[in-house]
Amino acid sequence: MSHTLKIQDLHVSVEGKPILRGVNLEIQHGETHALMGPNGSGKSTLGLAIMGHPNYEVTGGSITLDGEEILEMAPDERCRAGIFMAFQRPVAIPGVKMADFLRHATTNVRNPERAEGEDLIPMRDFRKELKGKMEQLRMDVEFARRYVNDGFSGGEMKRAEILQLAMLQPKFAVLDETDSGLDADAVRLASESIADIGREKMGLLIITHHDKLLVHNPPEFTHVMLGGRVVETGGPELAEELHSNGYERIRTTYPEAEAENQEMAQEELTS
Repeated sequence: MSHTLKIQDLHVSVEGKPILRGVNLEIQHGETHALMGPNGSGKSTLGLAIMGHPNYEVTGGSITLDGEEILEMAPDERCRAGIFMAFQRPVAIPGVKMADFLRHATTNVRNPERAEGEDLIPMRDFRKELKGKMEQLRMDVEFARRYVNDGFSGGEMKRAEILQLAMLQPKFAVLDETDSGLDADAVRLASESIADIGREKMGLLIITHHDKLLVHNPPEFTHVMLGGRVVETGGPELAEELHSNGYERIRTTYPEAEAENQEMAQEELTS
């Protein structure tokens, strides 16, 4: 079944300050999109707005999943509907084991109408599936017995996010700088892992500054954000250009967006 995530003229403010200023983006099921841009351009804000973070106020526009408006949905309802986000800085949940967390989350996504605590995936079936995914991702099974992100290294946190992605198999996933804070080997492993779990089975929006995460996940589309809007769209060659040459051409080509980006960056420094 084909699915579509569509963002139209999206405006988002944080504490009354405009961040996104009319973003338009459409992702089809099975497509990989890269979202790039300098710091402070609004990339992470877009991801958090898609997921419904309460600090990000949508002041205009729409986000639809298969034609249904999701802006009135709570974050957990968006997850149950098939949207996932791998966070740039995942939080720790001491006392909650990865396996228990994943069993509940996976059950909720596969049976979104269930009441919490009821009709969990049978333990035997869940363990078999989880073990299979962890073997596929070359992860030690002991990882599932650890508390969620508690004491994890940066690489382990990102691997935990990819394991969640593998188990939940959402319609659409936003990966917010999954490569940040990782060394070259860890980034390569993350890139391979995303490809291994079947990126073609979902729509991917990969927010990144670099092209290393895209090596095994070449994007059909690369979008460049500046000043809170998408100013340019191309193919994988655009991601390669930005990685090699930086954003100077983009800044020069779109002076109005660059001025807004500088203004946003200055406000962030003084806030």
